[in-house]
Amino acid sequence: MALLEVTEINAHYGRIQALRNLSLKVDKGEIVALIGSNGAGKTTTLRTISGLMHPGQGTIKFDGHDITRTGPEKIVDLGICQSPEGRRLFARMTVMDNLMMGAYTRRDPAQIKVDVEHVFELFPRLKERRNQIAGTLSGGEQQMCAMGRALMAKPKLLMLDEPSLGLSPILCDTIFSIVGEINSAGTPVLLVEQNARRALEVAHRGYVIETGVIVQTGTGKELLESEEVQKAYLGM
Repeated sequence: MALLEVTEINAHYGRIQALRNLSLKVDKGEIVALIGSNGAGKTTTLRTISGLMHPGQGTIKFDGHDITRTGPEKIVDLGICQSPEGRRLFARMTVMDNLMMGAYTRRDPAQIKVDVEHVFELFPRLKERRNQIAGTLSGGEQQMCAMGRALMAKPKLLMLDEPSLGLSPILCDTIFSIVGEINSAGTPVLLVEQNARRALEVAHRGYVIETGVIVQTGTGKELLESEEVQKAYLGM
């Protein structure tokens, strides 16, 4: 049984249909990439999974639960956590305060301390900046803080929305390497990315979305070798 199973969902913004009969799944232990151009429906897919909007039809199941109509706060309790596009940190709070906001639903202070240290192991820069105001961090540091905050919720599934957006190639390398480390430690990842090459290089499987429709799926390697994907997303 898949950890996350999205089956033929439709989603609308007013009269505009953003997703059309979209289906995807994430199994335990996987990194799954969702790639597509701007406006293709990638972020809408994540918003629908996280309960920020509900599909007009179709079903979403997570870890044995039907979450199609579940609110976002309950979905976080079930273990789906998202690092959103644009980071969306609490800009006037410190790095440490932002990380602790990720753990606000938890009631295990001893384990929270352990998990903070784990985040600092993944992102040593955050440990150096732990008392710095988050809004004064560089773009790469803010992305690390946003990912660390999501990890503090102890996700069963981590959803990352454009983690490399606006970052230099060297910082992109760092972020994708850490995505691999997070997954190797046991956390499945649903990765939404415009940088299709890097996403597919790290992903076990991938989906290509165009105007709200899944048009292609396969392993990361298969999609990297696909002529259609190469022409549309890899500049070849």
